[in-house]
Amino acid sequence: MNGSKTGIRYAKAVLQKATEQGNAKEVFADMQTIWDTLSSSKELRVVLQSPVIKGEDKKEALQQIFSAQTKTTHSLIDVLVSNHRIDQLGNVALAYTSLYNEAQGVKSAKVITAVPLSEGIEKQVLAKVEELTGSKSVTLENEIDESIIGGFILRIGDLQYNASIANQLSNLKREFSKSL
Repeated sequence: MNGSKTGIRYAKAVLQKATEQGNAKEVFADMQTIWDTLSSSKELRVVLQSPVIKGEDKKEALQQIFSAQTKTTHSLIDVLVSNHRIDQLGNVALAYTSLYNEAQGVKSAKVITAVPLSEGIEKQVLAKVEELTGSKSVTLENEIDESIIGGFILRIGDLQYNASIANQLSNLKREFSKSL
C-alpha cells in the first residue's frame, strides 16, 4: 500500500501541473500508454526495480521508450529518477488515470468473471452500473479469475457485490458447519 500512496502523491502533483499547463488530457493518454507498456513488459518492470542498474540508465531507456510523450511526462520521469522512485512509475500512471477520471466525472467499475465477458453482457453490465451510479460516463474493466468458478464480482468504488459461485459455495459450507 505504501507504493500506492507514493504513486497517488506524485499523480496529484502531475495532474495539478498538467491542468495548469492545459495538457491534462494528453498526459492522461501518456499515463495509459505507460501503464499498458509496464503491464505487458515484465523485463521493463524488472529493470525499473533493479538496484544494480543506474538511475540515469533507467531514465535514458524510459526517455527513448516514451519519446512521443509530453514534456510533463518526461519531467515526471526525471523527478522519479532523481528521487530514486522510478520503480513507482506504474503506480503513478495508474493513480493519475484514476484521479483524471474522477475529475472528469467518469466512474470506474471492475467486473471479475471466470471467463471473458461477451459484448452483449458487457453492455448490460455497463447499463446497470450507469443506473446504479447515476453517471453516463462509466469505464468497465473485466478481470479474469477462474477461481471464482462462475458468476461475477462487481466493484464500483468502495462497493462490492459478490455473486460468484465460489462465494455461494463458501456460504453453503459455513451454513453446514454451523448446523453440525
